[in-house]
Amino acid sequence: MKTFDGFYKGVNFGGWLSQCDYSKDRLDNFITEADFERVSHWGIDHVRVPVDYNVIQTEDGEYIESGFKYVENAILWCKKYGLNMVLDLHKTCGFVFDDPNYVGFFDNEKLQLRFCKLWREIAERFGKYSDMLAFELLNEVTDPKFNAVWNKIAKDAIAEIRKVSPDIKILLGGYHNCAIEAIFDLDLPTDKNVVFNFHCYEPIIFTHQGAYWVNGMKSDFRISYPESADVYANEAEKIALYKTPALENFGDKELDYTFFVNSFKPVAEYCEKHDIALYCGEYGFIDLAEKQSGLRWLKDINKAFEELKIGRAIWSYKEMDFGLIDKGNKDILDEIVKFL
Repeated sequence: MKTFDGFYKGVNFGGWLSQCDYSKDRLDNFITEADFERVSHWGIDHVRVPVDYNVIQTEDGEYIESGFKYVENAILWCKKYGLNMVLDLHKTCGFVFDDPNYVGFFDNEKLQLRFCKLWREIAERFGKYSDMLAFELLNEVTDPKFNAVWNKIAKDAIAEIRKVSPDIKILLGGYHNCAIEAIFDLDLPTDKNVVFNFHCYEPIIFTHQGAYWVNGMKSDFRISYPESADVYANEAEKIALYKTPALENFGDKELDYTFFVNSFKPVAEYCEKHDIALYCGEYGFIDLAEKQSGLRWLKDINKAFEELKIGRAIWSYKEMDFGLIDKGNKDILDEIVKFL
């Protein structure tokens, strides 16, 4: 399979330029140069940096130079410490993945044009770093009903980027929050430098146990790994969680790394057929999970990534309910790093 060279093992710097209060203190201090240096010793080759549009653009569409400076600093720190970088637009005007009421982007041509112009601006500023930088168009499209229009928007945005940056890698994911099976409904790119992107938090009932933002999830709900697929599916059904085909097809067997191989392999073969690289931009387990269960989950998904040669970036370096370096992981951080 075509590989995403330079982006094989990575970590997300979530919560820095995205999903935060956007205060100067947060932007200046949540992630610093020292964090780039630290992860450069983890045996990884890249970081993924989520950026919300409002860090770099006002509501009136004016560009914010101080916001672009944070992005530039991230790129330069990556270069200094021998890392590559994915610049992920985590939120755009009119859409954010975690607010079901903020989806006007998909039926508003003006917002779609603004999105394309923003990517043209980003490309004009940073396309010169194409030897170590990749662009991710948008984080986690949600509803499948957006698929057709998202295909068109993505095509238009890629065309704008290509006017100024003909060879930079561009990541593209689909609906159900970048579910791997949604890749089958993405239009095939005519551009050899487009990479198909997915996220994997399966089974969600395990990786998001007790999560306050999941509808119907009880804060004290806990479940271990591994359990049988039926156990996970039954618990997910109780709160109407989306169940992937891979989980439904695994029957009553206890999950192991073959569950992830079965989930990834059909898409990996599809991408191989069409000469498209495949990448997992997010995976991880919530800090409420029992730590040894989390390590077993991480070891299994890592084994599947390795078997299929899929590049990936774990969510997330610090805080954000998944923080790798947080106090609760102090005793297992070395083991976590081993299975990135």
